[in-house]
Amino acid sequence: MNIALVAETAPAKTLIPIIEKLDDNILSLTHSEGAMKLLTPYSTEIKSIGESRRNTITKRSNFTIGRLVLEDSYRTYKALKNNNIDLVLTCGNAGDVRKGILAAKKLNISKIHMEQDIYNPIEMIAYADLITVPSQSAKKKLKKMYGITNTFNIKGYPQAEYVSRQVLKDPEVLYNHYGVDDFYLLFLGGDTRVSDIPDIIQEIQKLNKIILIIPYRFEATYVSRFVTRKGVYIIDGYVDLISLMNASQGIIYCAGMGVTIEAGALSVPAVKLLGFHTEHASNDLAKNLGIHVVSAYDIKNAVENMKKPRGSRLIKNGCKASLKVAELTKELHMFDQTNGGRSSMKKIWNQRKKYR
Repeated sequence: MNIALVAETAPAKTLIPIIEKLDDNILSLTHSEGAMKLLTPYSTEIKSIGESRRNTITKRSNFTIGRLVLEDSYRTYKALKNNNIDLVLTCGNAGDVRKGILAAKKLNISKIHMEQDIYNPIEMIAYADLITVPSQSAKKKLKKMYGITNTFNIKGYPQAEYVSRQVLKDPEVLYNHYGVDDFYLLFLGGDTRVSDIPDIIQEIQKLNKIILIIPYRFEATYVSRFVTRKGVYIIDGYVDLISLMNASQGIIYCAGMGVTIEAGALSVPAVKLLGFHTEHASNDLAKNLGIHVVSAYDIKNAVENMKKPRGSRLIKNGCKASLKVAELTKELHMFDQTNGGRSSMKKIWNQRKKYR
């Protein structure tokens, strides 16, 4: 069977434990350089469907965004059509999922989507043939909020299996590389707005600790404007985030599901900042793991009281979940594939308006 994966960096880590269990031809499609590096060893072929677009202080016009989305969607359509794809597997709530499902719908290709954030999914999941969810409560909420019933509970997060199997760099190697050995990480991920950064940096600098900042999609030059004390350093470019998290004294992050799963699986003390998604499945998971979810103004107190997450069950369930999804790729025909369609898409669209 010819299977196409469409995902960005964090969702790629969810998909890897699944495709490791498959004996199929894998075409990986992404616009993320990080995802390309991760998926290349597991793919028969890998193609770019666009360029990574970092968050900056300069806002793009709706026209520019629309043009880029259309261009990337056409690249996705062309890649699927030229490779005789039988099944498209998507994960996450970013634009690559939208392009993948849209192109597969046009080509009448079967579609399985792995949904982890039921509060803010991509509207195109309404046209997936089957949607996996990590829990029974998520299954119920998708039905209640969006009228989506073609779901299957895999009872876990496969990314936890991926994290548990990583060969981590020796912390001493990282200490020598960065010149510090008693540091905390600040990760500015997808739940961070540009306007949040000044306050977050200001509050972080009140900690009497060495801080390494990972700007992720933000320009390091912009973030550096707000750093005013010694002992706070910005790391630009690619980093081995999992190894760096493992070597740290603790993690402060304003991000979603991916980093929450990584922090839990590593059992590294962590604090999650409440980003612009006030309702988010990653907030629910963090609380279940024992990770405090706080505003930027509560960072100091939260860091002083941070604890190791309860991650052992997360890993065990993640291993079982990846096996279930691998089996679903062969058994899709056995499930009800009546999608939510236009009605569900409209309900998701209205939900996503809350976060614009």
